[in-house]
Amino acid sequence: MSRETHTAAMTKPRHHGTATNDVARFEEGQRITWVSVGVNIVLTAMQLVVGFVAHSQSLIADAMHTLSDIVADAFVLFANRKGAEAADAEHPYGHGRYETAASLVLGLLLAGTGAGILIAAAGRLQDIGSAPPVGVAAMWAALFTLAAKEGLFRYMLAKAERLRSPMLVANAWHARADALSSLVVAAGIGGALIGFNFADAVAAIIVGAMIVRAGLTFAWAAIRELIDTGLSSEEVAAIGQTIASTSGVMGLHDLRTRRMAHQVLVDAHVQVNPRISVSEGHRIAEAARQRVLDSHAEVLNVLVHVDAENDLLGNAAVQLPDRAELLTHLRRLLDADPTEIEQTVLHYLGSRVEADVFLPPGHSDEARIAALRQRVKNAVIDDPWFIAIRLNQRIAPN
Repeated sequence: MSRETHTAAMTKPRHHGTATNDVARFEEGQRITWVSVGVNIVLTAMQLVVGFVAHSQSLIADAMHTLSDIVADAFVLFANRKGAEAADAEHPYGHGRYETAASLVLGLLLAGTGAGILIAAAGRLQDIGSAPPVGVAAMWAALFTLAAKEGLFRYMLAKAERLRSPMLVANAWHARADALSSLVVAAGIGGALIGFNFADAVAAIIVGAMIVRAGLTFAWAAIRELIDTGLSSEEVAAIGQTIASTSGVMGLHDLRTRRMAHQVLVDAHVQVNPRISVSEGHRIAEAARQRVLDSHAEVLNVLVHVDAENDLLGNAAVQLPDRAELLTHLRRLLDADPTEIEQTVLHYLGSRVEADVFLPPGHSDEARIAALRQRVKNAVIDDPWFIAIRLNQRIAPN
């Protein structure tokens, strides 16, 4: 077979229920986000009304923060819809990176939220005495908001982890950041009611720092995916073991992985017996590919490159002549015309070539074949390209 061959099935998508799963995943993601939108609309309206009535600036500010969440949710709905679109000519691997981009934006938004809390808390610490008196209703509103946002966070996180969606996980943690900011508001209102106005500012600084750290963590994870960072060494080893244990695979090298949203793309080079046929090599590659898809649910696609040798050690075969030139040279060595040779199979092995030559049945007598074999034996001693030439005569059918 030729020295290097790509399996023709390398870009086939998964067959076992992939389209159905993608639709279900998209619908579930949309449903989760719409729940978040509904909760945030109710909380924003309630916080604004109570904040104005109870003279709570912190509750009004938290309402504006909640309003920003509605904008973020709208962005998630858009990204989730785009990410669920089927692969096309311009996006052969699908649109999953929309989710990655959304995770990056949401992570930065989360970090910005924390930074805003830090700045606001620093301002309150500098002017604690001017904090306006607030009504008890503001405390109840803050506690209700805290409970609602914490409940929303737990609901969204459980669903997002089941769907393995980084974007939805990031949005869930954004809801947790909202809950923490509501906790800051509750602490500030409680401190104001009992006379300790500095309590909410100190808590805000601590929580703000936590939110900034969480946001930057999400943003960094998205950046790592956008620059095609591979899987962990344990995950790569597991995939490698699946490929290497495939029947017919003699070696594995240059195994590469990268994430695309909730799925994984894999590239691998497998070494097979250099004297098998192209079709057998393809069959081995397809078997390796299918075993990975069956054993690793997160893998979307596998590209298997078949090697006759370990090309990490060099690729001297590319310096050898192509088939047409070698066949011309071979006929000259054999002193044979094209009709005397029925088929020739070339094996590119390092810097030299082996050839299996098949003669038509009954075309040559034993004396002629013996003479050809002696001629070949003498010719390959100093031949620059051929290291071995094997003559075979097909058996005539009965």
